[in-house]
Amino acid sequence: MLKQRIITALILAPLALFAILFLPIWWFEVAIAGVIGLGAYEWANMSGMTARPQKIALMVAAFATCMVLSAIVDVERIWYQGQLHGLYHFILGVAAFWWLVSLVMIIAYPRYSAFWRTSIPIRCIFGALTLIPTWVAVVSLRTSLHDVDPFYGSSLIFYVLGIVWAADIGAFFVGVKFGRHKLRPNVSPGKTLEGLLGGIAASFAIIAFAALHYHVTFSRIWLHLLIGGITVAVSALGDLNESMLKRCAGIKDSGRLLPGHGGVLDRIDSLTAAFPVFAFCYVTWMA
Repeated sequence: MLKQRIITALILAPLALFAILFLPIWWFEVAIAGVIGLGAYEWANMSGMTARPQKIALMVAAFATCMVLSAIVDVERIWYQGQLHGLYHFILGVAAFWWLVSLVMIIAYPRYSAFWRTSIPIRCIFGALTLIPTWVAVVSLRTSLHDVDPFYGSSLIFYVLGIVWAADIGAFFVGVKFGRHKLRPNVSPGKTLEGLLGGIAASFAIIAFAALHYHVTFSRIWLHLLIGGITVAVSALGDLNESMLKRCAGIKDSGRLLPGHGGVLDRIDSLTAAFPVFAFCYVTWMA
């Protein structure tokens, strides 16, 4: 298992690095739409679909939705005079609201879940609210200030990846060593409050480094810490949300596409929450 995980990571990491740094924007949109499509295929499985044609249909629908958005909002119009296109900003706002709703659902689970737990259409809507804004967020960040610095948007993506991965590593080690209070045992028994706090603390090291790198004024450091903390906290929601749906579907992994890692969603679940919420905060208060 460990060997499979290492081989998979060694293949995927350079591909992801190349895509984020060097792919032309349109091809980057296509690549991220492909990832979203694969995620939708797995989401169909978590929604209770068993027939492969249905899963493929949901995958194609997710990919097509991203491409329709790309056609509606041309690359040159994503940002105009420092403002994100209104449609993308609206989608990010919907995503931020969705993750507030998801928080309530996770806290209440399994209470009040009867109306959606056995409904395939409702769970597919949950998937749309999770996956499509992720595409919008990643594309929005990648194109930020692209005409000034082609790599600035890439640095924003790496920033989100950095604080989320730091949080995951910190949460794991702190949780193993000091974890006592279960975060949501009905959803994910392994998550602890101590682990979450340890993850947030670890991510602050990345946030502090970024603040120094971008020469953030002292008066605005609190804003970076706040948005970074919110991003890390909400990334845990992405993980818990997927765990909740997998529990409802009676499956351990979202898929088997990535040997040693499970499915695509198992790797990006926390990012599906972190990217849209960070992008919404960035566009609203930092851009």
